[in-house]
Amino acid sequence: MTAAGYSEEHIRTLEWREHIRLRPGMYIGKLGDGSSQDDGIYVLLKEVMDNAIDEFMMGFGKKIDVSITGREVRVRDYGRGIPLGKVTDAVARMNTGAKYDSKAFKKSVGLNGVGAKAVNALSSRFIIRSVRDGEVKMTEFEHGILLKDHPLEKTDEENGVEVIFQPDENMFGNYFYISEYVETMLKNYTYLNTGLVINFNGNKYFSRNGLLDMLTDNMSREGLYPLIHLKGDDIEIAFTHGHQYGEEYLSFVNGQNTTQGGTHLTVFREAVVKTIREFYKKDYDPSDIRSSIIAAISIKVEEPVFESQTKTKLGSKDMGPKGPSIRNFINEFVKKRLDDYLHKNPETSRIILKKIQDSEKERKAISSIQKLARERAKKVSLHNKKLRDCRIHFNSADPRKLESTIFITEGDSASGSITKSRDVETQAVFSLRGKPLNSFGLTKKIVYENEEFNLLQAALNIEDGIENLRYNNVVIATDADVDGMHIRLLLLTFFLQFFPDLVRKGHVYILQTPLFRVRNKKETKYCYTSAERSRAIETLGPNPEITRFKGLGEISPDEFRYFIGKDMRLEPVRMKRNDAVNGYLEFYMGKNTPERQDFIIENLKFEEDLVEA
Repeated sequence: MTAAGYSEEHIRTLEWREHIRLRPGMYIGKLGDGSSQDDGIYVLLKEVMDNAIDEFMMGFGKKIDVSITGREVRVRDYGRGIPLGKVTDAVARMNTGAKYDSKAFKKSVGLNGVGAKAVNALSSRFIIRSVRDGEVKMTEFEHGILLKDHPLEKTDEENGVEVIFQPDENMFGNYFYISEYVETMLKNYTYLNTGLVINFNGNKYFSRNGLLDMLTDNMSREGLYPLIHLKGDDIEIAFTHGHQYGEEYLSFVNGQNTTQGGTHLTVFREAVVKTIREFYKKDYDPSDIRSSIIAAISIKVEEPVFESQTKTKLGSKDMGPKGPSIRNFINEFVKKRLDDYLHKNPETSRIILKKIQDSEKERKAISSIQKLARERAKKVSLHNKKLRDCRIHFNSADPRKLESTIFITEGDSASGSITKSRDVETQAVFSLRGKPLNSFGLTKKIVYENEEFNLLQAALNIEDGIENLRYNNVVIATDADVDGMHIRLLLLTFFLQFFPDLVRKGHVYILQTPLFRVRNKKETKYCYTSAERSRAIETLGPNPEITRFKGLGEISPDEFRYFIGKDMRLEPVRMKRNDAVNGYLEFYMGKNTPERQDFIIENLKFEEDLVEA
């Protein structure tokens, strides 16, 4: 007997482009609209760039030209060019590429023959041109479907590949590129490939000193001691200790920014601890050794194994089929080179020792408070008073983990509406009680003594650093009034003071909710500005009903689900790594200075001004 509703007609074989468009998350992570650094439109650019970078790594082509005009992206490298008879197959036939042959590409980023096909399938327009030895081959696609296969033509252009694409609005919605995110990606490529020139929209990026330049350019102030920069075959590290709480790492494999770390970063962190313990001949706690560290590590591996097509976490255990294990390779390099450095630089060794001892002293001072705080956090979590959790978390293996979101809101009515409207699979809610404390200038002891901050830290699971972050998107959801704005500032002060990388890595957002509802008997429009309200009134005709939402609690759960669903508007809290965080916090959240009073008076806005802004 055939099972009801299941027969041969339900078995389908999808074409390559159909599968990519049906399951884009398998290939580029989340889609997104460009507001987050890990949104799909940046992954598409990265996939094209990776191919160009691989050419440079093999010794071909010293520059890459990149431009973004509106939504059109153009990347031109000056490598060997794709063999002209295989241009179409390279971007439209799955598991086709040269990187299966280690003789043509060693220690490459792109290994699966998938990246360019994903860009093609997810673009409304895709053009590829390959120039080799005086001839050019060009092919055009729409949504991954071949539109025109041009015949070979003669040319006097330099060898290389040009890719022009426009991400598909049907997949990515009303998306936009943020230049700052693109610049960060392109700068990283130059830091990791010294000698490479990348031209982007009129700007030139170039690095002579690799990771030393990367950390220097990304630090808001000088470290406690000069950057330690160690470089060997297939490995480069740079680090110092800074003035912030926590640990900050940038990690790379074959030029790929492994934002979620992996084997190489884990081993590096362990190797630093082991080497320093042996140097000082004392069994210091790892957290005291690594507290305030700012570091970057880059390694090159043959046939790396990443945990997904987006290549954000390394799973490899070996350097290559015949090479040593990554653990042994990194351990031996750090032990020898860092130990030598510390012996040759006694002043740096003295500063590191003092930093470790200061961290140890502070940790012991708050240990008893920390124990009580953990017990409080467990009790509250057990009774589910503050946190309404979701089922999927950022540190899980679920492919939807990039969608994991926590809304931090204030007040029972607002948190109640969001709780009833949310997607329980991916969205959690944390409810604040009143305004948080202004934490500027306070020590981390306050995190454990203050109940709200202690419970928020526990909910986010960031006590030991943001690598254990429970949710990919931390969304501050407060009313769009003076009190709501103040709560936003207090929360951002807390994050920037104690967990700045939470902001730097693009995890923090502000939820945008409508200020007005305009409706008649047939249609309802939600408006986020006065201008949108005026257009809605014109569209709906005379005398529509107009509601001004004064707070989140006034929005019913039935309406709220529209604002936290697939069309949710999130404003990213963006911060460059070299932003002077302490300077900003001192000015805006420090003592009430005449300078700040003058700033407030000069920039004073009334409610209507804020709405229109």
